[in-house]
Amino acid sequence: MKTLYLNTFALILASAAITLLVTRNLSGDPAHQLLNVSYDPTRELYQDLDRTFIADYEKQAGLRLTIKQSHGGSSRQAKDVVAGTLDADVVTLALPSDIDALQRHGLVATDWAQRLPNHAVPYTSTIVFVVRRGNPQGVHDWPDLIRPGVTLVTPNPRTSGNGKLTVLSAWGSVVARGGDDRAAAAYLTALFHHVVVLGDGARDASQSFAGEELGDVQLTWENEALREVADAAGKLMVIYPPISIRAEPSVAWVDANVARHGTAIVAEAYLRYLFSPAGQEIIATHGYRPQDAAVLKRHRDQLPDLTLFPITLLGADWTAVQKRFFAEDGIYDRTVGVTGPVLATSTGK
Repeated sequence: MKTLYLNTFALILASAAITLLVTRNLSGDPAHQLLNVSYDPTRELYQDLDRTFIADYEKQAGLRLTIKQSHGGSSRQAKDVVAGTLDADVVTLALPSDIDALQRHGLVATDWAQRLPNHAVPYTSTIVFVVRRGNPQGVHDWPDLIRPGVTLVTPNPRTSGNGKLTVLSAWGSVVARGGDDRAAAAYLTALFHHVVVLGDGARDASQSFAGEELGDVQLTWENEALREVADAAGKLMVIYPPISIRAEPSVAWVDANVARHGTAIVAEAYLRYLFSPAGQEIIATHGYRPQDAAVLKRHRDQLPDLTLFPITLLGADWTAVQKRFFAEDGIYDRTVGVTGPVLATSTGK
């Protein structure tokens, strides 16, 4: 499998070299550029992936590639790509439903999830809790979050993939244990009455929780939690709840844009690199759960076995769940309300 990937990757790079040499000769510009529009907490991940991919690309294709990054709440990023505000060559977003939104607007092919390994999911993740040193509120499971006096920080589901996953994890934590929709709705309503800050995205919420020391518990991506705790010099801890959602961040090249830019071959090579052994190792090092089982096994100390429920617990697929929970007058609107019971909203980056 690895040999097949490497051969395919080499062929893509060889094709890219021919294409870009022609482009360079016609335009006189040896640089080639991609814009990766990603979700909020992936800055450090793609800095490392870009550096190693650029080096491999230059070695095999003979040209130096420039990759620019854009980060923000996943749903807002997708909307900006649709609007043309972000002229993305590739998108690496928090939810498959965010890429489906691009497909519905004719920017991405209908078969985007079949064009790359693992249905275009290079890694998985989940939602965990970050608490203060010593876990003073004694938070270990989802019901603990709605005890009197516990205050929460999480991103806004209207702009953030992390925010949506908080909603879905909370709902699923009830139904996975045998609760019905009424019990899940009651729990979700109670949960958001404990939220004191909604960030625009995961990193924004992290700044409120760790930097400004707001709230008792942060609900965030596993990788963001690990980074945050590592930077906190013992002031924070990660708590893994007994059950949470299996998140599936997804990637695609933006067909309409790469056709205009002449970057289709390079964009595909870039995304295929995420599934390579080298790419998977970098992914695991940054606290994301790689699809390569051997790489995941090497990182078990950092990425323990967890009980994660699939999206199909909540609906047919990510697109159906997006509509059920986050469409106008969906579950989120009906349980939390149009504005939600939020005491403060962070808008800083």
